[in-house]
Amino acid sequence: MATLTESTTFPLACESRFVLYGVGWAGYQALLKIVGDHGPRLTYTRGNLELMSPLFPHEGSSKRLGRMVETIAEELEIPIRPVRSMTLSREDLDRGLEPDESYYIVNVGRIGNRIEFNFEVDPPPDLAIEVEITSGILDKLEIYAKLGVPELWRFDGEILTVLLLQANGVYDLSPRSFAFPFLPMDVVAQFLLDPEISDESRWIRTFRRWVRDVLLPIYRAARPE
Repeated sequence: MATLTESTTFPLACESRFVLYGVGWAGYQALLKIVGDHGPRLTYTRGNLELMSPLFPHEGSSKRLGRMVETIAEELEIPIRPVRSMTLSREDLDRGLEPDESYYIVNVGRIGNRIEFNFEVDPPPDLAIEVEITSGILDKLEIYAKLGVPELWRFDGEILTVLLLQANGVYDLSPRSFAFPFLPMDVVAQFLLDPEISDESRWIRTFRRWVRDVLLPIYRAARPE
């Protein structure tokens, strides 16, 4: 029988969490069907299941990061396939989670128009975005690493970090993205933290102009002939 032995609520932050212990893989799959696409985010590892309910600051940050990734890909004509918060799980590893946003970039050609995935065979998304304003109870980095996600952008409400999966199966901090090596991540962080949130349309137009006027020449210069 599953037991609830730990819960955390952050009334002034933007996430509330609790963990069910002893759920098992079958229980995890059953809960995925129950909560659907609009329920709490589920993180599962070795029998234990964390449920997290994101509030507006969390969702706003992940949405901004996602819009920036997609705008860059659009303006620079980089093939990309968003798979959003698609569940990444593997029964053989007894682990699973749901990113805030995720994308196929390097492997976009391998997955084509696929709508069903088997991550024991299919590659995981090349880039995942994880907004974690409060510390998770379960270790998400370990789960991402076991699932083989090559790159993770992590935002804690103040600092945006890039983590790249190493050959030893552990993430290391990186000053640059692997999927977008030409991208100055400090500028991405500045746009992410822009306090002007009353007009998101104006914000994305400003970002798009920066991509066209500044980033596109950098990208063209960096591309091999």
